[in-house]
Formats: sequence, structure tokens, C-alpha cells
Amino acid sequence: MTQAKSSNTASTDLVALFRAHGGQLRLSEALARGVSRYQFYKLRDQGVIERVSRGTYRLTELPRVSDPDLLVVATRFPKAVLCLVSALAWHDMTTQIPRRIDLAVARNARLPKLDYPPVRGYRFSGRRFTSGVEMHSLDGTSLRVYCPEKTLADCFAYRNTLGMDVFLEAIRLYPKRHRPDYPRVLEYATICRVGKGIRPYLEVASDA
Repeated sequence: MTQAKSSNTASTDLVALFRAHGGQLRLSEALARGVSRYQFYKLRDQGVIERVSRGTYRLTELPRVSDPDLLVVATRFPKAVLCLVSALAWHDMTTQIPRRIDLAVARNARLPKLDYPPVRGYRFSGRRFTSGVEMHSLDGTSLRVYCPEKTLADCFAYRNTLGMDVFLEAIRLYPKRHRPDYPRVLEYATICRVGKGIRPYLEVASDA
């Protein structure tokens, strides 16, 4: 009886720990707080928690997750900003399916790393990192994403890495998905030091 009561108390405490972290928790974080693997996996086997990605679990009482991979990233790296192809996908400005999640961090920050989902970090400095950030809610969790205009500027700046076709498709889809603001794109491109190079493409797009 005492053992059963102790087990129930441990389960209740673990559920409370999940709720204190917004309903999602990593196994390593639970172990660091003194939770046993047995108790953790017992909750999983009972259907109280479910696996979101490798090493990350959430309470099953929560609403269904719209994008588990992005939710993991938003939870693990709250100061990072969704950028480049991942931001294009968020804004519906690409037909590509991202093979990884692109994240921007401040110049002196540690680059994000995960076993899963795969992420690629980029260091942006100064205004290049802080400009054009939008705050979105993903299943109740805050997600930082660069706005469409900043994303266009970033993709042009990284055209040699991503491929020029990524930028050209994005600038073609931009006015179809959003109300275009080409002067704003140029403003962000200037911050990214590619204003002169991107200007001809913006002029063609604005005349189309």
C-alpha cells in the first residue's frame, strides 16, 4: 500500500513537472531533476505522455501538435529565429520541402544542435539578427520567425549556399502570398549588405 502510494505520488509529481514546462519535457531534463527512468517510461506506457521526437515527450492531455518538429525547436531554442528556407516554408514562399530546420542565433550564441529534428544554425550579428523578427504562436508556444521581407533579403545574401533558384522562386511567390512591400525588402537587404545586388530583382518584381 505504501509502495503504491509512493508510486502514485511520483507520477503526480512528474505530471506536475511536465505542466510546469508547458506540457513538454525532455527525458534528460527529467532525469536531472531526480525522476527515474522507470517512472518516466511508466507514464509513457500508461498513455499519460507520448514521444514527440527523440528524447522529447509531451502530455497526451494537450491538444494535438500541428508541427512536432517546429514545436521541439521552439521549446529548446526560444531565442533562435526561424530563417532562410524554413522561414520561406512558414510564409508559403517556396515549393521546397526543407530537409532541416534553419535557425538564426546571435553572433556570440552557441549554434543549435539536435539529434532530431535536424537543424542548421547560422550566426547573424547586430541588426541582421534583431531586425524583422515576428512572434508567432505554435500550439501555445512562442516561435520567432523572420518576416517575409527579411527572409527574402537573407535568401539573397545566402544565394551561393542555397542556390539562386530558391531566391527567384521566393520573390515570384511573394506577391501571390503576401501584400508586397519591396522598399522594405530593400531596407532589410541593405542591413544584410546586399542592397545593391538585390535592387535590380526588386525593380523587375515591382514592375511585373
